[in-house]
Amino acid sequence: MKLTTLLLAAALCVTVGCQTLPQVGQTPQALNHTLNYWLYLPDDYNDKPRERWPVVLFLHGSGERGTNLAAVLKHGPPKLADEGKKFPFIIVSPQCPTNQWWSAPDLNRLLDNLTAKYRADKDRVYLTGLSMGGYGTWTLAATNPDRFAALAPICGGGDPAIAPRLRHIPIWVFHGAKDKAVPVKKSIEMVDALKAVGADVKLTIYPEAQHDSWTQTYDNPAFYDWLLRQRRK
Repeated sequence: MKLTTLLLAAALCVTVGCQTLPQVGQTPQALNHTLNYWLYLPDDYNDKPRERWPVVLFLHGSGERGTNLAAVLKHGPPKLADEGKKFPFIIVSPQCPTNQWWSAPDLNRLLDNLTAKYRADKDRVYLTGLSMGGYGTWTLAATNPDRFAALAPICGGGDPAIAPRLRHIPIWVFHGAKDKAVPVKKSIEMVDALKAVGADVKLTIYPEAQHDSWTQTYDNPAFYDWLLRQRRK
């Protein structure tokens, strides 16, 4: 569908009596006209008014920055949702502005808004991202380590000095052994630092993968099963 069509669809709601229900599926949204994002609500979100839903925050890579929100549909969970895959959780996929890096304050405001507006389970908020979004995953988690139930950085890197802040969070790290854009040692360094402080962390290295270590990760049902087993400690 064209983005203009989706924007019009996002403004529509199903109205039952005096109750206005949010649109399910994946729709374009904006936070205070400063941060654009895709929001995915499960098909049965409106059918279960007492249920609190897990949340996955997805951070894209550097190639998807800009003002064309459709670019965010290129990879990861928003791509799969756009192709019709059904998920049992809320997905929020923001777009980083042109020539900028992920802003932890902006992302925290986005999550604050989301958890206040929708029936989100605050004990099951999961953070994942690829490449620049992998770096963003490490950075955002370090700024607010008590917010997240699990982390899944893919082909990114971080500062090993933040490991003590993250030792209580289950973390699954992914990387391609032949990655020339972000060397696999960046993930290994983070995993080693986390193990040194007793963190619950595991590392998957794809022997033949180059920079794209995200496709097989996000296509793997076991990845989502692992996420959904985690709760905030």
